[in-house]
Amino acid sequence: MKKITTLLLFLLVPALAFTQAKPRARDLGIPFDGTTGTLNAITDVNGIEVGHATIITGEGKVQVGVGPVRTGVTAILPRGKKSNDPVFGAWFSQNGNGEMTGTTWVEESGFVDSPVMITNTHSVGIVRDAVIAWQIKNSFVPKTSSVGEVFWSMPVVAETYDGWLNDTNGFHVKKEHVFAALDDASNGPVAEGNVGGGTGMICYGFKGGIGTASRKLDEKNGGYTVGVLVQCNCGGKNQLLIAGIPVGREIEKDSFGYRENEEDVGSIIIVVATDAPLLPHQVKRLLRRATMGLARTGSTSGNYSGDILIGFSTANTEAQKPSGVSQVSMLSNNQIDPLFSATAQATEEAIINAMVAAETMTGVDDHKISAIPHDRLKEVLKKYNRLAPPSMK
Repeated sequence: MKKITTLLLFLLVPALAFTQAKPRARDLGIPFDGTTGTLNAITDVNGIEVGHATIITGEGKVQVGVGPVRTGVTAILPRGKKSNDPVFGAWFSQNGNGEMTGTTWVEESGFVDSPVMITNTHSVGIVRDAVIAWQIKNSFVPKTSSVGEVFWSMPVVAETYDGWLNDTNGFHVKKEHVFAALDDASNGPVAEGNVGGGTGMICYGFKGGIGTASRKLDEKNGGYTVGVLVQCNCGGKNQLLIAGIPVGREIEKDSFGYRENEEDVGSIIIVVATDAPLLPHQVKRLLRRATMGLARTGSTSGNYSGDILIGFSTANTEAQKPSGVSQVSMLSNNQIDPLFSATAQATEEAIINAMVAAETMTGVDDHKISAIPHDRLKEVLKKYNRLAPPSMK
């Protein structure tokens, strides 16, 4: 009970407190292309809610089932907790050394019909089951899988591996943590770094975790918004690019204790959302462009990396009807290029935001992962004449 009490006290702190307390990539003067939404977060897409449950307990030598624990779960609700209306969606595997449940039904039906959850590798099963329990408790019935009073659910749950810092074989994510992440979800600023499913993650040899960003198109291109959220746990330090600069190689001589010369291992989950009226095949086209944003940060999606993406469009409400014909709208493919650019840009920035927000963490067996040093990062960017005036947006 002690762990849960600690968790709930953590969740009572408003999300805004986390975002205000931590700098983001633009605050350090890292330059990015494109215009952000108001929050520069996936929640800039109207209706989306994001929640985290974070579990941090214990220290020292690992005792399986006891700790240390450095893990959690993140929830993304495409239309928030008040609507179970499905969204047109798709998924894509850039490299499949990972898991994302429910994707066969997403592929078949063309809809995302559940919250999208992200956790650690060995907690996918409990998170999946807990989502169904939460749906039952809250009458959040999946409309694509219901016949009369009967329904079945195939939630979307994705993972990355946190076993370097977390007692991942101790199965510390429980039903109550999943409920907490879902119940805590809001449409405001999104906490980043060592939170939720990203608590124990490592990215390009530095502390990684949850990151988010958005892009707002101008009115000429429809005024649509694209939002991205990532759980990044991928890459070797020597691969890291920031603003096109080989930052990882520049600071390779600094000792940070992990993956200094390792290749692209780990995983990343990328969630892409937009309010543009897209059909499922068009959403999948966006997902392929998100991998280009990943590549801009240096990844080559190595053999041991689970680089898996899911996306959805919040347009076309009530497209799923129990009978009859649904009238839906679709953006012309001739006008989709600005969305491609926005997706790649937001993905790149979301990954760097995760690393900038993350803090140094010590976990199992005193394994220590350092956060990317902000001052050193700015020195490197300045050396290459890539340090921009800091922006608070």
